[in-house]
Amino acid sequence: MDDAAGRRVAAWRAARRLLHRTSSEATPREWLARLTADGPSVYDVDDSVDMYGNGVVEHLERRVAELLGFPAAVFFPTGTMAQQVALRTWAGRTGNRVVALHPLAHPEVHERDALAVVSGLRTVHPTHAARLPTADEVREVGEPFGTLMLELPLRDAGFVLPAWEELEEVVEAARERDAVVHFDGARLWETTAHFGRDLPEIAGLADSVYVSFYKSLDGLSGAALVGAESFAEEARAWRHRYGGNVFQQHPAALAALLGLERELPRLPSYVAHARVVADALRDGFATAGVPWFRVHPEVPHTHEFQVWLPYGPDVLSEAATRQAEETGTVLFRRWFAGSAGGPPGVAMTEVSVTSPGLEWTADDVKGAVREFLEMVDRVGREG
Repeated sequence: MDDAAGRRVAAWRAARRLLHRTSSEATPREWLARLTADGPSVYDVDDSVDMYGNGVVEHLERRVAELLGFPAAVFFPTGTMAQQVALRTWAGRTGNRVVALHPLAHPEVHERDALAVVSGLRTVHPTHAARLPTADEVREVGEPFGTLMLELPLRDAGFVLPAWEELEEVVEAARERDAVVHFDGARLWETTAHFGRDLPEIAGLADSVYVSFYKSLDGLSGAALVGAESFAEEARAWRHRYGGNVFQQHPAALAALLGLERELPRLPSYVAHARVVADALRDGFATAGVPWFRVHPEVPHTHEFQVWLPYGPDVLSEAATRQAEETGTVLFRRWFAGSAGGPPGVAMTEVSVTSPGLEWTADDVKGAVREFLEMVDRVGREG
């Protein structure tokens, strides 16, 4: 960890008031203490350790399959591996190695071209708009594709989701194209409030679904694929080939079970409060006379959303760190430049609202905005 990153993490760990605290901020000692203290509430920790996916890992797989309404689930050490396996499995079954997905989807932006380099797959993009594709866009893709992959929510577009009826229509359009449907549901756990549906109904639109255990659920690591029994059997074979059949994974599996038990029921309350926070941020920026800003989406679809401000990312990141250090309040974390080709001097950050954020009132948020903008002004003068 470089000096700047170490300074940020130290400030976040020491802060008294945060909208969100990530599992990565905990120390190894804290994680071991948490698993020791809380693990017995979700699994018999005096049972034998897992070996190559049995024991607590099998227990977790059964729990996930039940929650999502599928016959089987397969645990993976990473979501990238899980997605690779799902998409190449469907390519083999459909006889078509083309995957239709959004250009902002995780495999296109964050996986170093692994779909092509490792799995020999090719991608097409139904849309370049900052939203999920429409049914008409799926129908109009100019060549056959074997799988339609939908990231729900689409994180890099602002954690956005379609309306439920739109999602049903998109899935139907893929079926009309004789394609299977795979959900990149790393954060699918967060979507029930927006869709007004339970997890089995949402997941049940797809032929397979990937879910993460550290995004949304505050786990250590790990992911799962859910699908039919035959799909799961093949996924296990590919997991072994990809080197994902790890000898022991009980810490990650135990943390995932704790997340399902404790964080999953709270997610709707996080979504509801994220909307309060988003409104208060807008009010705070407007009252302060910030010349341009965006909170996107205006009404968050999940408990995570984007904030855009007309300053450089280095200035905003430094101001956020100073606010944490000097006041013990973490309103924002790291800021990033806009997309390539976008206007200079504009930066974006992602805001997550979880259990610590439920204590914040709208006035608390507005006060933190004033404090943050004072830090921005100070850093700007120093620069």
